[in-house]
Amino acid sequence: MFKSGLKLFATGFYLVALLAPAWAAPEISTALDDQKEIALTIYNEDLALVKDRRQVRLPAGESRLAVREVSALIRPETALLRTLDGGGPLRVLEQNFDFDLLSPQSLLQKYVGRRVQVVRTHPQSGAESLEEATLLAYNDGVPVLRLGERIETGAPGRLVFPEVPADLRERPTLVLALNGPAAGNRDLELSYLTGGLSWRADYVAELSAKDDRLDLSGWVTLTNQSGTAYRNARLQLVAGDVHRVVEDKRMPAELMMRAAMAAPAPEMAEESLFDYHLYSLARPTTLADRQTKQVALLSAAGVAVRKEYRLRGADYYYAGRHGELGARLPVGVFLEFVNREQDGLGLPLPQGVLRVYKKDSGGNAQFIGEDRIDHTPKNERVRLKLGHAFDITAARTQTDFRRVAGGERQPAVIETAHALRLKNGGKEAVRVRVEEPVPGDWEILKESLPHRKEAASLAVWEVEVPAEGETLLEYRALVRF
Repeated sequence: MFKSGLKLFATGFYLVALLAPAWAAPEISTALDDQKEIALTIYNEDLALVKDRRQVRLPAGESRLAVREVSALIRPETALLRTLDGGGPLRVLEQNFDFDLLSPQSLLQKYVGRRVQVVRTHPQSGAESLEEATLLAYNDGVPVLRLGERIETGAPGRLVFPEVPADLRERPTLVLALNGPAAGNRDLELSYLTGGLSWRADYVAELSAKDDRLDLSGWVTLTNQSGTAYRNARLQLVAGDVHRVVEDKRMPAELMMRAAMAAPAPEMAEESLFDYHLYSLARPTTLADRQTKQVALLSAAGVAVRKEYRLRGADYYYAGRHGELGARLPVGVFLEFVNREQDGLGLPLPQGVLRVYKKDSGGNAQFIGEDRIDHTPKNERVRLKLGHAFDITAARTQTDFRRVAGGERQPAVIETAHALRLKNGGKEAVRVRVEEPVPGDWEILKESLPHRKEAASLAVWEVEVPAEGETLLEYRALVRF
């Protein structure tokens, strides 16, 4: 028998010290029946912190604690075992993550070179007979057996194994070599980071008949592909971009599931955590392995919203001669609201997809568009692009272009004129925000409607377009490159 101790050996120019494993120490197994509490903190990108609290009876001195049903995607180097009972220090000498799971294939591979029994059944009488054999090889799903003086490929009957090898587990297991001061029940908490757990926010909104109010529900979509279940877990979610060291291996992308509209449920409590936001579910929830589920994040009714039509140009319009620049340019439809308390919001919104519905004349909710929102702090604006207006179009023409000054090696000075005709086929007047990104140093020399200079390279016009009518915007610009 080996005893736990210190061994030294040289590798290159370094002296390495290793604790020899306590192979003779008894193994105590703990499963989910010993679990007293489980807590999950899930981050945005396939990362979670698991806190698994169990009560286990340990002997005095050295022992091996096999913590079964941990995550199959555990990062063993992050594991931390703490005692919560005040029963004296518990020293961790070594830890091993056994992820070679029991299956017919793995059992056969472990028994290569070892003795097994072959059970044959008589075809007429049904009587069974046993014969000793040695498993010589197992490749491509076919065993090679030595039975007495002969060699056979394929099993001539059922194979019987005397025991399950110690390093073959039926569930992912973390084995800890421990040294404790006294025997007794210990209250232990195992913490570790794992992949295979992820979350995202999904939002569902219903727009009012007048397009001025929004009923909003937020849902958290949880996905568990970690290889184990978490029963009655206390759940917390972290929104924000946590810096991580790049790993050599990437986990599979999370499953994409669409959030469904449902009745409001208890919201999550929110608090600041460092420079992130932490959301805590009010009640425990069970997250089974290979399961996606949704829990309520927030709900708000009657959120004030503003509909806006936008048409954006391009900076290349002002650098050359173009003429016709588009006969039926699409005009984008946007919704905008403010994340504030007086509208029933005010909770920092995690990034996610917001889907918008509106009832038709028959009272049936119809899908009218979706957009992705970024992490949105309190009192910040949320702007959604839902698509393009059917009844509103634009035609753009460059009506004049001339180079005022400048040559091949001199800064160019260009004067260019544009005409933008906006048409409205609907029964209500609309306002269209026209955004023109103008390069270089520029000024508007002449215009049919007043503009605003909202940024160094952005001119904006607010254009009123009558119902079933049109409006012509004309302007001349001087641009210096």
